[in-house]
Amino acid sequence: MAKEPMLKFVNVSRAMPEKRDAENRKGDFLEIYGDFISDKAEEQASRCSQCGVPYCQSHCPLHNNIPDWLRLTASGRLKEAYEVSQETNAFPEICGRICPQDRLCEGNCVIEQSGHGTVTIGTVEKYITDTAWENGWVELIKPSTERTETVGIIGSGPGGIAAADRLRRAGLQVTVYERSDRAGGLLTYGIPGFKLEKDVVMRRIEQLEKSGVEFVLNCNIGEDITFDALREKHDAVLIATGVYKSRDLQGPGAGSEGIVRALDYLTASNKVSFGDKVTEFENGELNAAGKKVVVIGGGDTAMDCVRTAIRQGATSVKCLYRRDRANMPGSQRETQNAEEEGVEFVWLSAPKGFAGNPVSGVMVQKMRLGVPDASGRQSPEVIEGADYVEDADLVIKALGFEPEELPKLWNAEGLEVTRWGTVLADFKTHETKLPGVYACGDIQRGASLVVWAIRDGREAADAIVEQVNAAASVAAE
Repeated sequence: MAKEPMLKFVNVSRAMPEKRDAENRKGDFLEIYGDFISDKAEEQASRCSQCGVPYCQSHCPLHNNIPDWLRLTASGRLKEAYEVSQETNAFPEICGRICPQDRLCEGNCVIEQSGHGTVTIGTVEKYITDTAWENGWVELIKPSTERTETVGIIGSGPGGIAAADRLRRAGLQVTVYERSDRAGGLLTYGIPGFKLEKDVVMRRIEQLEKSGVEFVLNCNIGEDITFDALREKHDAVLIATGVYKSRDLQGPGAGSEGIVRALDYLTASNKVSFGDKVTEFENGELNAAGKKVVVIGGGDTAMDCVRTAIRQGATSVKCLYRRDRANMPGSQRETQNAEEEGVEFVWLSAPKGFAGNPVSGVMVQKMRLGVPDASGRQSPEVIEGADYVEDADLVIKALGFEPEELPKLWNAEGLEVTRWGTVLADFKTHETKLPGVYACGDIQRGASLVVWAIRDGREAADAIVEQVNAAASVAAE
């Protein structure tokens, strides 16, 4: 297998410095073990039963044609396998790394259901796309016809860049507005590099940029350009900001030094991995090294935080969650990985307050699960008299995310939101009540999975293409 060439990123990507030794090791690994990896991928792919009802496909939000590209992989036809996977997913190598396959395709595999262990669909998906990059099969987007219509996309996370990919293939001119200093949204700064290598994300950003997508970085809508000016500038606008407002903790001492937001913590860690100077990391505020760390929450973000803290050299890492393991919203696979790495999970526990400033401990209430409600979900109840203090030098809040108040931030009159603060838009066309304005991903559906954002972005792009085609037809009459 050919070594992957060193990628030189410029402008938008602001990629990591070259690490020649690491790249050499990667090349040596591929040279020595490449055939083994290929054999294992083909072996796993050949386990697919090609069942009449492919539950793996129906439980994938993108409805990826999994059985077909598994069959092609099993036959050694990797280029064709990649082409099939790319038809429905703009970024198969990203989904292969971070999708919770245990809850989606793999968890619904017929072989898994029969007790023989699932086909490792995610690993094969990652492998065939990485192979496509290594062999030069991933090409720039070259529309058959260039069009004059323009689309402005607010946000460069998975929904935004999936839409950008689709729109460029249709020949539209695309500009993506991103408030961070790098494109990629949570793919770049919200997910740790040990789950999603940053060169994998930057490689896709560079592909889009070279394919004609313009990225405007460090751009805050409402400050650097108004929302109304954006609408005047473009034929359509897609809101793909994601949700970044952290849910907060209550109780005595909740504002103490040493209690930090999960997103701030993960962003600092990822910036350091790019080689950036991060003052809050260097002074220890957002660095777990040598500390007793307590992470509060039970979702995938909490798992990212505990596993990052382990890698930073924390002396202990504990995760408090108010329900039990069976009711944890995060991936069971991630939980198992965290436990194997040394994280201790403290189930049926919730913070009541915090001791010390800087923080020195979390006042914990022990919980039990009550009677199931109409949906069957059990609500946690406090066990009186079972409180205790969990020692902590660093507390990370990973309680989930909510939408920012976009109509207020952007002075966007007429942009309607739901009672949850998400942008109100049609779930099929993704169009809002404002003509020519669309929304996709978490800002429309609430905090969810990357794969759902990719699906939403593609659907919104298709609706925008339909809109501009209709407008062009009217103008031609």
